[in-house]
Amino acid sequence: MFWKTKSLNQMTRAEWESLCDGCGKCCLSKLEDDETREIYFTNVACRLLDLHTCRCVSYSDRKRFVPDCQTLSPKNLDKLSWLPETCAYRLLSKGEDLKWWHPLVSGDSETVHQASVSVRGRAVSERETKNLDDYIVSWPER
Repeated sequence: MFWKTKSLNQMTRAEWESLCDGCGKCCLSKLEDDETREIYFTNVACRLLDLHTCRCVSYSDRKRFVPDCQTLSPKNLDKLSWLPETCAYRLLSKGEDLKWWHPLVSGDSETVHQASVSVRGRAVSERETKNLDDYIVSWPER
């Protein structure tokens, strides 16, 4: 339970990476209102997201295929207002604990899907879409 004893800055690369719960929400396209700066989630997934596993199919090389893909770090977490409330990185940065369904807690990578926290069965690939405005949803924020 390293996440209870270490700060995000103290974690090894492997520990940091293991915090990802595999929900896939950060890989959904988002829209930002130019005037209000409000973020709107869509259910349109990055073309690299496997819609069943909710994992990137080319994680280590993703920036080559999707140059604007964000790399999370302890330094930029507070700037990424679009991270979902359920995100382990966000929770830990706020001093909260991981949820029961997080694979590090449950010991099972399927619990994030069983708890209906992931995008599995609710997202579409960006290859299937035209106008992102038609795909705005509210469920990723919860």
